[in-house]
Amino acid sequence: MIEQTLLKAGIKNIAGVDEAGRGPCAGPLVIASVILKDPLSKSLIDVKDSKELTESKREELFDVVINNALSYSIIEVSVEEIDSLGLHKCNIEGMRRAINALEVTPDYVLTDGYPIPGLTTPNLAVRKGDQVAISISAASILAKVYRDRIMIELGKKFPQYGLASHKGYITALHTAAIKEFGVLPIHRKSFANIAALL
Repeated sequence: MIEQTLLKAGIKNIAGVDEAGRGPCAGPLVIASVILKDPLSKSLIDVKDSKELTESKREELFDVVINNALSYSIIEVSVEEIDSLGLHKCNIEGMRRAINALEVTPDYVLTDGYPIPGLTTPNLAVRKGDQVAISISAASILAKVYRDRIMIELGKKFPQYGLASHKGYITALHTAAIKEFGVLPIHRKSFANIAALL
């Protein structure tokens, strides 16, 4: 575990950062950052990459992560921002915003895959970070659960689109609904499949 090495080197407040919602063509991009009180705590034994967990397990671990956090932040990047600035730029800026929103200043930042240019805090972009760094895994759970909750609420507002089941990803059901009922304000117009339907 990367955190173990950092802790041995005397580095204390390690922030993990991860996002949820890069792939979907609907809904916001959500980025979370978390500093765990003790990354080696036994109570975090089940924390792993959110993609490897069931929805109910993620919901359960959401509270576990928050209870074990020294500080955490969750930020949303709107569809309008994604369409005007582009997904990658929004992801990098969103990570920066999530780190800056922490109430405790981190001594070190671990990000999932993408470096954050110009970040003054020492940081490391970790390949497949959500699988090898518990701080990133914890952030991935916060981001994913938070975003899923948004999509479930949007599903109540637009019931014919099936958002609660596919969470805005491009599925056959979602595509059929867009063709039948039209493009919504929550759809990312810069995505090729949505642009093709406009």
